[in-house]
Amino acid sequence: RSHQRSVAMLDVPFPPFCAFLGSLGLLCVALVGAWCQHWRGGFSLDGGSRTFNWHPVLMVTGLVVLYGAAALVYRIPNTWSGPKLPWKLLHGGLALGAFVLTVLGLAAVFCFHNSNGTPNMYSLHSWMGLGTVLLFSCQWAAGFGAFLLPWAPTWLRQLYKPIHVFFGSTILMLSVASCVSGINEKLFFSLKNGTTQYKLLPTEAVFANTLGILILLFGVLVVGALARPSWKRPDSDSLDSRQVPGTR
Repeated sequence: RSHQRSVAMLDVPFPPFCAFLGSLGLLCVALVGAWCQHWRGGFSLDGGSRTFNWHPVLMVTGLVVLYGAAALVYRIPNTWSGPKLPWKLLHGGLALGAFVLTVLGLAAVFCFHNSNGTPNMYSLHSWMGLGTVLLFSCQWAAGFGAFLLPWAPTWLRQLYKPIHVFFGSTILMLSVASCVSGINEKLFFSLKNGTTQYKLLPTEAVFANTLGILILLFGVLVVGALARPSWKRPDSDSLDSRQVPGTR
């Protein structure tokens, strides 16, 4: 009984946690934008280094923050009763928005490489990033077919659901790893001047490393929220996951 009371005291309500996580996500987006604007020269579509700067901003915004928001939709208590279709559309819409931003982020880096004669897909960061995007695209397509198409059978949804949940967390952590490795790679490539070498830890390196830590923290908190039993949507055999608004 004492143990149960201690656990109850540590059980943080989801809304304030969600507000904190949302603020952390916005902070990550703001910091990556500030990094690219202040130290990397800003943004452009001319194919130069300023075109590349869209890559980290779009990847952090889409592949980490927006994707994390999509993953947590079903942890909102309001989704636990009533029709599921609006929430499924929100979940799928947020994931689709994340995917669109991710594709634009890939287009920015490929455009920069091709314009400057830089080889594509030679680093571990690029392999990990493209693999994550491909896995993300398969995840979204499979989720759309299993959970949103009206003719998807119940047995298929029940079979695929734990797989969908597992790969949801996996993709998020791969996204975080890709972003952190990309930040580190960019610093190694950019900070070569004798007075601003990466090993001397100039202000830009401290700023970008802090950004990487915050992105990692965001990912860990999202995965932790997904794994927390008290925040999981209760399963109900009486509710059809394809129910439409107005049905119970």
